[in-house]
Amino acid sequence: MKSGCIDFVDFVDKLVLRLIEDDHHILRTNHVTWLLAQIIRVELVMNALNNDSRKVETTKKILSFHREDKSSDPNSPQSILLDFISSCQNLRIWSLNTLHRDHLNNEQLQKGKQIDEWWRQVSKGERMLDYMNMDDRSIGMFWVVSYTMAQPACEMVMNWLNAAGTELLPVSGMQSNERLVMMRETSPLSISLISGFSINLCMKLAYQMEDSLFSGQVIPSIAMVETYTRLLLIAPYSLFRSHFSHLTQRNPSTLSKPLATLLVLEILNYRLLPLYRYEGKNKSLMYDVTKIVAALKGKRGDHRLFRLAENLCMNLILSLRDFFSVKKEGKGPTEFTETLNRIAVISLAIIIKTRGIAESEHLLYLPAMLEQILSSSQHTWSDKTLRYFPPVLRETLAGRSDKRGLAIQAWQQAETTVINQCTQLLSPSADPSYVSTYLGHSFPQHRQYLCAGAWILMHGHPESINSANLARVLRDFSPEEVTANIYTMVDVLLHHIHVELQRGHPLQDLLMKASTNLAFFIWTHELLPLDILVLALIDRDDDTHALHIAISLLDRQELQQRLKLFYLTRGPPEHWLYSGIFKRVDLQKALGNHLSWKERFPVIFDDIAARLLPVIPLVVYRLIENDAMDHAERVLAMYKQLLAYHPLRFTFVRDILAYFYGHLPGKLIVRILNLLDISKIPFSESFPQYISLSNSSCPPPDYFASLLLGLVNNVIPPLSSSSKSGSILDASYLSARCPPNKNPVANQSGQANVSEVQKAFYQIQDPGTHTQLVLETAVMELLSLPVSASQIVATLVQIVVHIQSTLIQSSHGLHGTSNSLGQTSVLPTSPSGGSTDSMNASRSAAPVSGLNTSNFVSRSGYTCQQLSCLLIQACGLLLAQLPQDFHVQLYLEVSRLVKETWWLNDGKRSPSELDSAVNYALLDPTWAAQDNTSTAIGNVVGLLHSFFSNLPQEWLEGAHVIIKQLRPITSVAMLRIVFRIMGPLLPRLANAHTLFNKSLSLLLGAMVDVFGKTAQPSVPAQASEIIDLIDFLHHVVHYEGQGGPVQSASKPRAEVLVLFSRALESLRPDVQHLLSHLTTDVNTSIYASTHPKLVQNPMS
Repeated sequence: MKSGCIDFVDFVDKLVLRLIEDDHHILRTNHVTWLLAQIIRVELVMNALNNDSRKVETTKKILSFHREDKSSDPNSPQSILLDFISSCQNLRIWSLNTLHRDHLNNEQLQKGKQIDEWWRQVSKGERMLDYMNMDDRSIGMFWVVSYTMAQPACEMVMNWLNAAGTELLPVSGMQSNERLVMMRETSPLSISLISGFSINLCMKLAYQMEDSLFSGQVIPSIAMVETYTRLLLIAPYSLFRSHFSHLTQRNPSTLSKPLATLLVLEILNYRLLPLYRYEGKNKSLMYDVTKIVAALKGKRGDHRLFRLAENLCMNLILSLRDFFSVKKEGKGPTEFTETLNRIAVISLAIIIKTRGIAESEHLLYLPAMLEQILSSSQHTWSDKTLRYFPPVLRETLAGRSDKRGLAIQAWQQAETTVINQCTQLLSPSADPSYVSTYLGHSFPQHRQYLCAGAWILMHGHPESINSANLARVLRDFSPEEVTANIYTMVDVLLHHIHVELQRGHPLQDLLMKASTNLAFFIWTHELLPLDILVLALIDRDDDTHALHIAISLLDRQELQQRLKLFYLTRGPPEHWLYSGIFKRVDLQKALGNHLSWKERFPVIFDDIAARLLPVIPLVVYRLIENDAMDHAERVLAMYKQLLAYHPLRFTFVRDILAYFYGHLPGKLIVRILNLLDISKIPFSESFPQYISLSNSSCPPPDYFASLLLGLVNNVIPPLSSSSKSGSILDASYLSARCPPNKNPVANQSGQANVSEVQKAFYQIQDPGTHTQLVLETAVMELLSLPVSASQIVATLVQIVVHIQSTLIQSSHGLHGTSNSLGQTSVLPTSPSGGSTDSMNASRSAAPVSGLNTSNFVSRSGYTCQQLSCLLIQACGLLLAQLPQDFHVQLYLEVSRLVKETWWLNDGKRSPSELDSAVNYALLDPTWAAQDNTSTAIGNVVGLLHSFFSNLPQEWLEGAHVIIKQLRPITSVAMLRIVFRIMGPLLPRLANAHTLFNKSLSLLLGAMVDVFGKTAQPSVPAQASEIIDLIDFLHHVVHYEGQGGPVQSASKPRAEVLVLFSRALESLRPDVQHLLSHLTTDVNTSIYASTHPKLVQNPMS
């Protein structure tokens, strides 16, 4: 409405008709009035009520929606709001235009006096309003006030948050005349209180808080920041803003202030990451943060802001669920750091392997993007990591030369000079003034070896190093110089361990010494960032000792103590539910000496422990790649409490199960699943028993059918508003801010109404919607089962093949399947064909053994016919979300079913009978279901089409397996089946020319099988039998040539004409004639004759 996408007057007209004709039961409550009250201040709405020629009529219609609320709990805040909302609306309309006043409800206007009286009492001090201890009536009345007096309500909320006053913040090292003023802590506003605020109040509060948080001179309280983030989470549609552009537009100088930039980055990294992904803005945010990283990575001494931005960028890169460019402009080397370059490749591997590449142009761009990344990175991935990469990445990276040997040679050449410099700088008696000499005169190529030199000089005794001088130098380095030091030190220490092993030193002593030395850098003097060091170690997993050292660092007591402090001070993972006072952590304790040494501003949410959130999942990935399953399980157990704070924990679990599908032991799968809050995930009731370590049998068909029914009820859009009683919709289809805790109403099928499953965004930030939660949960269940993909696919396909007959017989008994229309064909083409053929009973689609669907129809609210089609659609959607292991099995299973169709192989059938049968069998399940005549082939083809429509383009090439399995094609009937399977794919590939050419070539090859010069079909075939297929080919090549719907000037591409020319050489003359226009012969092809240049150089 606000953006002008909806005409308000037209919307009200249609709403009146809809409520009168179909959904009049909605008007049992005042929710429609509440909805309109939310938008009545929008400029376009006010214009409609003031200036439109139909303003009086529209106003009357708006007022007609009022209903007296008859709630079972009249004293609840929700009931109070709904009771007064009409009064709020009348008051607003009264103030808009004097012409409307005669049409207003005087009783509702008089009721408005009660609102004014209540507000006068609480605002003038006659009654104290303690926001932490408000009773239900006070909450409800404050919600009402938010609709009538938003500005005074906004001021009261700000007063609540500022009521504790301010204090001076003691900061060491500041100038004597400098003072930092900080707001004292108080409790944030509860999410339940905020949930009833009008959108108008929420918007005013958001702007007011932004002024206080980012433009004020006072350091904000955590309560203020937390309340601000809760506002954005409670109204993701109305209040979302891209913070960098939004704040810059409001005040161009805002982000030039260090405090404002730090605060924005902390809020984004630790509170709003799921919101940006939900809005589809995480990619653009990544580009914004990358600019900060690029500006700071070479800037000396600015470590805190850089590391926070880099950590946020790690989380953003790993949050992406579809293909991304590493640069917004798309050209030139990346602006990423070395660490981000490496993580970008890992994220691409996860995305491509678990979700595929959606668009063909992305696939074409991938090599160039990898070149962008690799041009500024020296890293090579180990063979163990590469073996899990998707082929398209593995092929590109496998040939990359390993330059680590050259790096060690460079170290050995510089070692003498570096050790000499480090001795002067880091000996216990070193002159402090040498720090300036070192910084001013050392060569850049030598400075990258500072930490490596220090590590060598320790000799297992880190106390022998002058830590003060080392700290001063590292602080003065640029952040990227510190990163280079970490990566170089890891290479050197691993090389040093191998050298010492050759000299006979025990491995355990060397690993212990390495861990002790690294603890000096990380914990004793806090000189290096832990997250980058751990990433550097796991990236060297080609060395057998690197992962052992990384695990030993994660095991150390110093880190475990820091984690305990984090859990104690941070509050619960579901921060939006916390009603207490947040504890502010000392800057040095939160970030360590290296990041805090010159900083003045306190942290809000940032912490060394929180910086590990993107790192621990990558550690687990690397351990699994190296077959260290026990270590992976131990890390997950040790860091389960920390990972509860991971903003995208659900996505991590789903992706790791998909990425390593077929390689994870059952014990580790259970450990991964236990990272989730199981009580809040809609797993099937029987799912736990099927993943128990003592059970390795395949679940019965009932289990899989129930999964599909869950998708029909919660994921697949309803057929129409009235086709289903109380259909369950995703929360994203409705307002995310309806008054909470509205009592659910049971529908006629005994199933909970939408309000029962509807969840506000803040309750389900990952994956973001109820629809996505149900779908991804079903995916996780299938990925976790201790049975093969082939068993799962075979069961699902069998359900699809027999679904209609199973539903009908379970609903009406075995005699309820007779077809009233009757059929005279002697071919048993459907379970209800009415055939007298003795083979009908055994060859038709009988119900699935072990599948009990007796209550499916009642649970869905659909008819048997509707439900059978929707279950097929749900099955295709579900299979498309699974890894390609499942896709291959689906193609093989479908090919087997088609080849084993008995009447296709019955040599006694005439061509006309086969043609009739195949046309009937290939009826779309939606049509066939109307008269109970669905067939096995029709259902599996429908399944494939649903499956294809949900696949990314990259994965569509796998569908060629079906044709390859069915060839050689020996009849026109089978040829029609092949075209029916693959035909709908071709228009979708109009912009994926390579894949289109491959698919077209396969179809032409199938045609040659039947109509080739040397073909020997099982039944003689005439070219006239496939006129419709020829017409389809003509149309689809024009569609692809146009890149969309065919126009009068559309023409096939030159490469396509070449494909047809090659195929025609093998086809019979009568079929050649039908395709003669689609060749490169200028004498027979109008396209060739009018485009001779294309023919002369067809592949250019």
